[in-house]
Amino acid sequence: MVTPKNIRLVGAAVAAAGALALLYRTWSSDPSGPRGFFYDLSAKRLFDGPIDAIPPVAGVDGPEADGYRAVIVSLSGKPEERSSWRVAYLERYSPELQQQMEQARQGGPAPTIPRSEAQAHRWVRRTNDTEWFPIASETGLRIVTEWAQPGPDGITPVVCTP
Repeated sequence: MVTPKNIRLVGAAVAAAGALALLYRTWSSDPSGPRGFFYDLSAKRLFDGPIDAIPPVAGVDGPEADGYRAVIVSLSGKPEERSSWRVAYLERYSPELQQQMEQARQGGPAPTIPRSEAQAHRWVRRTNDTEWFPIASETGLRIVTEWAQPGPDGITPVVCTP
């Protein structure tokens, strides 16, 4: 028997399926691909870009390549609360690895730096630091892990994506 409750349930199911189909179509037709966060050091501003971009990239305030991959965390544990976002750290590659990666992207030879040594060519820093540190160094390890400690409210920050 058709009741108003059944009609509402069917309507809700159709609306949900339509919303999911629209979301999938929008997501799958995005030609720019997955996005990642970057931070412009001179503008002190966050922006997003292709996740496979090799930093440093052009920032938001001009052609200067001072945009670096940024790991963004939500201090409230709720990524949807943009006001809780903080830059945990910035990341870049050594000039040698960066050059090899860019050459490989343009159809050149694969990077000759072995994966086992690549971590020594991955550098990190906080936004207020002036020096970059290898991620495998004592300081580098501290930088990439210090954000994951629970705050005074007991909430552990979570990583955010664009």
